[in-house]
Amino acid sequence: MWVKSKLLVVLVEALLLQLIYGQGFDYNVSYDSRSIIINGERKLIISGSIHYPRSVPAMWPGLVQLAKEGGVNAIESYVFWNGHELSPDNFYFEGRFDLVNFVKIVHQAGMYMILRIGPFVAAEWNYGGVPVWLHYVPGTVFRTDNEPWKYYMEKFTTYIVNLLKEEKLFASQGGPIILAQIENEYGNYEKAYGDGGKRYAQWCAKMALSKNIGVPWIMCQQWDTPDPVINTCNAFYCHDFTPVSAKSPKIWTENWPGWFKSFGSPTPHRPAEDIAYAVARFFQKGGSVHNYYVYHGGTNFGRTAGDYVTTSYDYDAPIDEYGLARFPKWGHLKELHGAIKLCEKALLNGERTSLSLGPLLEADVYTETSGSCAAFLSNSDNKTDRIVQFRNMTYNLPAWSVSILPDCKNVEFNSAKVGSQSSVIDMVSEELQQSASSDNRDLKNLQWEVFVEKPGIWGEPDFNITGFVDHINTTKDTTDYLWVTTSLYLDSNEILENNSSQVLSVKSKGHALHVFVNQELQGSPSGTDFTAEIPISLKAGINEITLLSMTVGLTSAGTLYEWVGAGLTSVELKGLKNGTLDLANFTWFYKIGLQGEHLNLYKGDGLKSSNWISTMEPPKQQPLTWYKVLVDAPSNNEPIGLDMIHMWKGLAWLNGEQIGRYWPINSSKYDSCVDHCDYRGEFSQKKCSTGCGEPTQRWYHIPRSWFKPSGNVLVIFEERGGDPTQIRFSKRKVSSICSFVSEDHPSLSALSWTSPVNEPNDVSLTARLSCPGSTLISSIKFASFGDPSGACGSYTRGDCHDPNSVSVVEKICLNKSECDIKLTNDNFNQAFCPNTVRRLAVEAVCG
Repeated sequence: MWVKSKLLVVLVEALLLQLIYGQGFDYNVSYDSRSIIINGERKLIISGSIHYPRSVPAMWPGLVQLAKEGGVNAIESYVFWNGHELSPDNFYFEGRFDLVNFVKIVHQAGMYMILRIGPFVAAEWNYGGVPVWLHYVPGTVFRTDNEPWKYYMEKFTTYIVNLLKEEKLFASQGGPIILAQIENEYGNYEKAYGDGGKRYAQWCAKMALSKNIGVPWIMCQQWDTPDPVINTCNAFYCHDFTPVSAKSPKIWTENWPGWFKSFGSPTPHRPAEDIAYAVARFFQKGGSVHNYYVYHGGTNFGRTAGDYVTTSYDYDAPIDEYGLARFPKWGHLKELHGAIKLCEKALLNGERTSLSLGPLLEADVYTETSGSCAAFLSNSDNKTDRIVQFRNMTYNLPAWSVSILPDCKNVEFNSAKVGSQSSVIDMVSEELQQSASSDNRDLKNLQWEVFVEKPGIWGEPDFNITGFVDHINTTKDTTDYLWVTTSLYLDSNEILENNSSQVLSVKSKGHALHVFVNQELQGSPSGTDFTAEIPISLKAGINEITLLSMTVGLTSAGTLYEWVGAGLTSVELKGLKNGTLDLANFTWFYKIGLQGEHLNLYKGDGLKSSNWISTMEPPKQQPLTWYKVLVDAPSNNEPIGLDMIHMWKGLAWLNGEQIGRYWPINSSKYDSCVDHCDYRGEFSQKKCSTGCGEPTQRWYHIPRSWFKPSGNVLVIFEERGGDPTQIRFSKRKVSSICSFVSEDHPSLSALSWTSPVNEPNDVSLTARLSCPGSTLISSIKFASFGDPSGACGSYTRGDCHDPNSVSVVEKICLNKSECDIKLTNDNFNQAFCPNTVRRLAVEAVCG
C-alpha cells in the first residue's frame, strides 16, 4: 500500500510539473486538414514571434509572460545562422544568442514553440541571416541546387537539430517545439533560379524530413511542398489561403501587425481594428494556427540590421521595442484571442456552413455533434455599416469588421469595437550623470575622453589599385567602413577663378559616403545607387581626396541577393579649365575599417588606451570623433533609450555591448503621412505612416541589464559631427492610461455584447483601468460622463457633462493598481444627455 501511495504521489507531482511547466512527458504531434493534433487532440494555436537576439536574456521571461497574458499560447522564432556560426565550425550560443535558454524559458512558461530554423531567414536581418563568409567559399551560390550551399546549410541545420535533441526540446521528447520550418519564403524566388530552384525546394523538404525530429515541418510561401511538409501563408491577410495538400491544416506563419522602419522613411503603423479583422477572418475561414510576425520586434543591436533598416525593430508590435504592452493593440488582441478560444471546440471539430447575408456580408457557422456552436459574422465593405439578420436576431456589423459569437447567439467580440484601455507613453529625458567611480572629482560636470581620427589612410594602406573595388567584397562585412583615397596635382592655370564651379561627382551602389578634400569634410551623400554632385574647393598643388565609404547593413533577401554590391563606382572632377577629369584612372589607396576599431576603443583594453585624451569640453561638430564618458545608471527601473537627436550618424556602445547604428536622419516631409488612420479597407505598409519630416529614429534602446550601478562606459563614434554634451538617457514611461466606453461601443473586456439593435445590454458598461507593474493610480487627469470626444492624452468635454464625473472616478480608482468604473445609476446621472449616445472618457496617471 505504501509503495502504491508513494507512486501515486510521484505521478501527481509529475502531472503538476507537466501542467505548470509543460515538462516531463513526450507527446505526439501530428496534423490533419483541420489543425495540429497534440496527443490525439486538435489544438488551436495563437502564436507570437519573439526573436531572441533582438532582446536580451534578462528580458526573455517578461516578454514570454506578457505574450502569454495577451492570450498567446505559442512563441515563434527564427534561428539566426550568422549569429551562431561566426566562422566555419566556430559556434556561438551565449548572451543574446543562447537559443537553448530561450526555448527553455518558453517551455517553463507552459507554452508551445514554433522554430523556424531556415537557416535563411530574411527578417530584415543582415545578409538574411546567412554568414558572410559563406559567400566567399569557392563556387557557392545561395539558395539553389548548389553543392557548397547545400553542404553548409544542411550542416548547420543538423547542428541545430542535434543541439535541441540533446536538450530534449522537441515535443516528441517532452519539449515545447511542435513545428519546425525549413527555408523561408522560397516560393517567391524559386522560378528565378530555374530548374535548380525546383530541385532545391524538393531537396530542402527531403533533407528536413531526414532529421527525424518527431514533429511536422513547414515551409512558408512555398507552392510546391511535398507531403508531409506543410506549406503556410505570410501576408497581411490569409483568410483566402488554401494549403497545397488537402491533408494539411491552414497555417498563417506571418501576420504583420505593423512594418519595419528604414532610415530616412516615416514610421508605419497598422490599426488594431484591422489586425483583429484579419485574424478573425482567418479563423472564420478555417484557419487553426496563426502567428504574429512579430509580437515583439525588439532591437537590431550592433550591426545586425539589414540594408538601411533602423536599429529599432519595434514593428508597431503588440509588445513594443522596450518590452511594454502597446495599448490598445495588445489589449484588443487579447480580447480577440479570448473570444476565439471560446470557439475552439466547434472550430476544430464542427462542420462549417457558409452563408451569404448580403453583398460583402458573410456568416460562417461551426456546429459540433455535442451541440457546441460558434459563428463569425463579417462585413467586408470598407465604408458602410450594415444591419443583418442571423438566426432570427438582428446584429449591427460595422464596416470592415467581424463579430464572433461563441454560442451562435451572443457577440463576444467585434473587431472594429476597441474597448481595451489605451495609454500615452513618453520618453522622459535624464541627463548623463558622472559616475562616482570616475577619477573626476567634480561630479557636476562630465569628464569626457576623446580620440579624433585623421581622414584617410592610417598606418599602412591595405592595398592600392587603379580604380574602384566593391565595398562588401573588400571588407567582407567585418566593418561598415572603407577608406578610399588618392591625390592629384593641379597647376594654378588649371583652376578656374570661380572656385565654386569645382564639383566632385561620385556614383555609388550605396549606402553612404563622407567626402573629404585636404582633410576637410565637403559632403555626406547617401542612398542606394546614388549619384551626388558635391561642391569642393581645390588649391594649386597637391590635393588629397579622401572618401569614407560606408555600408548600413547588407541586403537581406531577393534573387541572388548575395551578389548585391556596395561602394564607389565612379568619381569625376568637374569645373577644371581642361574639362572633366575621370579619377577612375588614378591610383587609389584602401584601408579597411576605422583606426578606433582596430584599437578596440569601445571594449576591453581599448577603453584604457593612451590614445584617449581627457577633456571637460569635448569637441562639437567634429567629424570622425570618438567620445567616451563614465556614467551612472539612470534612476528607477524604467526601460532606457539613448537620445541621439543632437548627433548625426555613427555607432554606440555601453560597457562594450553594441547598442547599434544611430542616424536620426529626417524622413521627407513630402512622404505620405496621416493624422488619423482609417482602419477600414485593405492595409499596406504605407497606408498609415506618421512622422513625415521628422527624425526616423531618435532613441536607441539600451537594455537595463547592460548597466552597472556606476562606472558604465558609454562610447560613441560620430562620423560627421554632433554635440555630445546634448546626449541624454530617456526613460520610457507610461504617463497616462485611458479608457473610453460608449453606449454604442461597449467595453468588451467587461461584458458579452449581445447587440440586438436598440436593445439594452443586461450587463452595465464598464471602463477598466490597469497600471503597469507595481504602480498605482495617483491622479485622475480627465473624467467626463456625457459626450466627451478626443483620444487618450487629448480628451475634451462635450456639450453635456456630469459634474460629478471626476469625483466618482477618484473614489473608485485612486491608489489602486486597477479599477472598474461601471456606467450605472449609482455612479452617474443617467438623466444627462437624453436622446444622446452617452460616453465615459477617463485619463489617469500611474505612479
